[in-house]
Amino acid sequence: MFKAWFAIPFWQRVLGAFVLGMLIGGLAPEVGVALKPLGDLFIKAIKMLVAPLIFCAIVSAITDLNDGKKLGRLGAKTIGLFMLTAVIASGIGLTLASVIDMSPAATLTATEQNEKQIPGIAQVFLNFVPSNPFAALTEGNVLQIVVFAALVGIAIQCLKGKGEPLRKTIKSGAEVMYEITRMVLQLTPIGVLGLMSWVIGEYGFSTLLPLAKFVGVIYLACLIHIVVVYGGLIRTAGGMSPWQFFKAVFDAQIVAFTTCSSFGSLPAAHRAVTERLGVSKDYASFVLPLGATINMDGCGGIYPAVASIFIAQLYGIPLEWMDYGLIMLTATLASVGTAGVPGTALVMLTVTLNVIGLPLEGIAFIAAIDRIIDMARTLTNVTGDMMVSRVVARSENLLQDQTHLATESK
Repeated sequence: MFKAWFAIPFWQRVLGAFVLGMLIGGLAPEVGVALKPLGDLFIKAIKMLVAPLIFCAIVSAITDLNDGKKLGRLGAKTIGLFMLTAVIASGIGLTLASVIDMSPAATLTATEQNEKQIPGIAQVFLNFVPSNPFAALTEGNVLQIVVFAALVGIAIQCLKGKGEPLRKTIKSGAEVMYEITRMVLQLTPIGVLGLMSWVIGEYGFSTLLPLAKFVGVIYLACLIHIVVVYGGLIRTAGGMSPWQFFKAVFDAQIVAFTTCSSFGSLPAAHRAVTERLGVSKDYASFVLPLGATINMDGCGGIYPAVASIFIAQLYGIPLEWMDYGLIMLTATLASVGTAGVPGTALVMLTVTLNVIGLPLEGIAFIAAIDRIIDMARTLTNVTGDMMVSRVVARSENLLQDQTHLATESK
């Protein structure tokens, strides 16, 4: 029985569970909601991995990438590509939202929405540094873990021989975490089944009807961004066909779509880029946690752009060309500035609405379907992380020599 199960390609198992979950949630909503614990178990299992995996992987990556100039160049290229795709994502969102009338077909009911406190610039930067690194590890504060791990890695480099025992220990820890990750990811089909059954059973398709155009524009913008922008960069700079890329990262995309968590998708994304895209473990361990923290093409590019125009249409407020420019600028900058802040997408939308003078009360009309929107946002973010890892790794000769991948363009 188990042999037959594992003989099925992993992505087919995940896709089958995804479709089955949608059917269960749609045909038997009570059963779908009752299956939620399966999804909760999967999310808890991958959250268990995140903090130790990120810490060990980043320290190992920095100590192995021991050329300071190369590390700086890698960081600049990675962040630069993140920012470029965020600007393009905003442009796609603005264009589609402007040409498609998203006015709701029925009267909308506002959902109770707690006011989101926007931290000041100083507080955002202060939150980068952990006052207690062990607390950051315990609480899963990924941004603080990244900062602390980077400092540990740099310190080990500076100490050279004296830091070698700790380097070897942490490197061994990273290998152990990679192995545990492989074990936990075998639960993916079960988790996807539980999560999709619950989402469809809990929200149903009827919830989406009044906001179908709004949701449709966001999904269309995400699809165009993923296929055209990411696919184009993969073909021109990543050295592989878009079809091979999307096939290689498909199961990680499903994990991102169902869990709505960039951090929770890290183990699946790491496996995809190292085992199927040929990216070295060292660079993958550096770029993926960084991308999960600051790369927000879905949350910070597409979503604020489309949501701002939708709210403007809802209240009958005309927007000028200057407003469109401000939306693009603030959404892009906020995607980096709000790194590590809980509820990042909502914070970025709040910032954008404040800048162009739109009523914050408009958020209450779209809050009810945030989970459905978040699925597309997270899918876009995680796909972007994996695309950047391949493109930059190829430009820096950080691809593994694995001929069986058959991904290099002919």
